[in-house]
Amino acid sequence: MLALNILRLIERSVLVAIFLTMVALYFSNVVAREMGGQIASSFAWIEEAVRMLNLFLVFLGLGLALERGRHVGIRNLRDKLPEGVRRVLLKITDVAGLAFALYIAWLGFGLAQFVLGTGQRSPTLGVPMGLIYLAPVAGFVLLALRYGLSLFGVIDRFADAEEAE
Repeated sequence: MLALNILRLIERSVLVAIFLTMVALYFSNVVAREMGGQIASSFAWIEEAVRMLNLFLVFLGLGLALERGRHVGIRNLRDKLPEGVRRVLLKITDVAGLAFALYIAWLGFGLAQFVLGTGQRSPTLGVPMGLIYLAPVAGFVLLALRYGLSLFGVIDRFADAEEAE
């Protein structure tokens, strides 16, 4: 559990840092545009940087969202099932989610390797475009980890959602 708590802390810290960086960059972009002139054109890279950061923000938040029960789900049917049937259904859901997340991560990794091999770079930042394709890979690996932990009973991903109501 200590390792999982450290992972949660790292994920939250990275997500907060990305979000605050996005806010600071957009704020400075607005200020630069208000000043106008040469200074505004030198901040053209900010919009691309914020878009890239947004990708990482979304994908890196997948695991935490699942663990807290914040993913979309149909709870009406699940809550009305008998306990034994519900438990089996949740395990099937965890297995399917784990397989899907690992498959998407594997596809994303192949795509990232391909794009990195092309040498393509982003227009204003000059960042290798293959790095952008690593955002879904990291996010779906974290998602697969949470599905696996739920499957083996290490976490109860439905507890937080039920307590919130």
